[in-house]
Amino acid sequence: MAWTEAKLIAEAILEGFERHFRLFRETTAGAQARFEQADWPAVQVAARERIDFYDTRVGETVALLRREFHLRDPSDTLWRRVKVEYMRLLPQINQPELAETFYNSVFCRLFDRHYYNNSYIFVWPLISTEHLEAEVPIFRPYYPARDGFARVIARILRDAGFERRFRDMRRDIRCLLLAIRSRFPANRAIQQNFQIAVLCAPFFRNKGAYIIGKAINGADQIPFVVPILNDPEQGLYVDTLLTGVEDISNVFSFSRAYFMVDTEAPAAVVDFLRPLMPRKGKAELYTAIGFQKFGKAEFYRDFIKHLRYSSDEFMIAPGIRGMVMCVFTLPSFPYVFKIIKDRFPPPKEMTREQVKEKYQLVKMHDRVGRMADSWEYSHVAFPLDRFSPALLELLDAECAGSLERVGDQLIIKHLYIERRLSPLNLYLHTADDDDIRHAIGEYGDAIKQLAAANIFPGDFLFKNFGVTRHGRVVFYDYDELCYLTECNFRDIPEAPYPEMELSEETWYTAGPNDVFPEEFATFLLTDPRIRKVFRAKHRELLDPDWWRARQASIRAGHLEDVFPYPVERRFRKDREEFPRRYPHLADG
Repeated sequence: MAWTEAKLIAEAILEGFERHFRLFRETTAGAQARFEQADWPAVQVAARERIDFYDTRVGETVALLRREFHLRDPSDTLWRRVKVEYMRLLPQINQPELAETFYNSVFCRLFDRHYYNNSYIFVWPLISTEHLEAEVPIFRPYYPARDGFARVIARILRDAGFERRFRDMRRDIRCLLLAIRSRFPANRAIQQNFQIAVLCAPFFRNKGAYIIGKAINGADQIPFVVPILNDPEQGLYVDTLLTGVEDISNVFSFSRAYFMVDTEAPAAVVDFLRPLMPRKGKAELYTAIGFQKFGKAEFYRDFIKHLRYSSDEFMIAPGIRGMVMCVFTLPSFPYVFKIIKDRFPPPKEMTREQVKEKYQLVKMHDRVGRMADSWEYSHVAFPLDRFSPALLELLDAECAGSLERVGDQLIIKHLYIERRLSPLNLYLHTADDDDIRHAIGEYGDAIKQLAAANIFPGDFLFKNFGVTRHGRVVFYDYDELCYLTECNFRDIPEAPYPEMELSEETWYTAGPNDVFPEEFATFLLTDPRIRKVFRAKHRELLDPDWWRARQASIRAGHLEDVFPYPVERRFRKDREEFPRRYPHLADG
């Protein structure tokens, strides 16, 4: 009887997962139609809704189990049998790793963390996914040495499966040929295995589609991305060619929204991508294609492994301490851990739930490459002896309500984990003139691109921004964040008396949502070098009219273009120069 009940429970959990994956794929598969129809509001709605699918399906499955079965304490042998029965079902599907994580989520909703071990859940994966790339074809091979680059490029564009026509495919092919010839030496030796491999399904995000592949030549694998944009009046067109690890890593950045790519075997897609971005782990790549819950599980496995093969201490993260979060890090591990404080000192007037809502807003919103994504965890066990005394003292003083000591472990009841960045204020403190020009240029661009996505950071201080290893500036302190359209941008009124302008006290009052952009210079631009660069590159950020114009654009329904690559890399210039520089290719 117990085995029969275990089998029924296992089948119910797998049915819950299969329902989740079916609905996930239906929404994902609709990305092509939304892109080709230029239905940008629908793109944003689908992206937000898809993020909630997983938790909704887990909740439905938990409710069904509680309703249909008399669930006993997991120390009973029943749940060990359920796991065995579930394992027997996994080889039947092409997403076994995702199904394992779904099982874990259901179990952890039902029972106490005391049972979160490999006897009851899949702490470590048991089903291999290495065979899936062979069983489920996910890429197409092309042979330029045999067929010619022009024909291969044309075939790649056609094989992408777009129903909407290209407005000028011949010109797109010419631009791609020019880009290839300009970036790769003509005398480069062609090896016997030279070929191009392209993922069958395009990747969709915001207003773009991306063809992703690699050129294989000997032992080299050169990644490339072909962004496709949609001119609603004339048709599709190739916007640029991105090549190399850094370019493709930026497209897959943790600070961007999740891709939609329709695939039956996500593991095979990730296996294809991993050699192209060797510094990104499986956790980041699964997250980038929308499977953030599995990415979160995979990240935790990597973290456990790292703890076993390291001995350094967790320490307080460098930088100015925040008023809302305690932040710590492990020097040998490139992430930070953020815990909401028990109390917020004045002038902060917000609740713990409001802080969590801000992080959820960032998760659901288009991050346009300028807000760090985070993984949210509950009841995470850390080895107590790995915490520095100074960090333990800080956590006990500021976050005691989120801590629990169990034997030699410190249980943190709720935390966020993010990629570790260099705080911008510390970066600027030691920067030379060239570094300042770059960082302040990036800082202003980050604010402008966030504004384009209807996000106002609230607190513009440099300590709330970080610098990635690629030199990109990203916002990561969300407690003052709000929608741009919620703000009231005001001009500073003229002082009643001239001497009042010299007073430390303001002569004007401010409401809760009032913002005075002219004030930014007072607290941001105290360093003459920074002030000079900022005024040269981003003077408009001090102008209330500029902000009000952004609000008007958003309210009118205009979705601005924010590209995951430099604007100067676009083909607009190449389109004009190609016939002049390469007349012999103008018609071929």
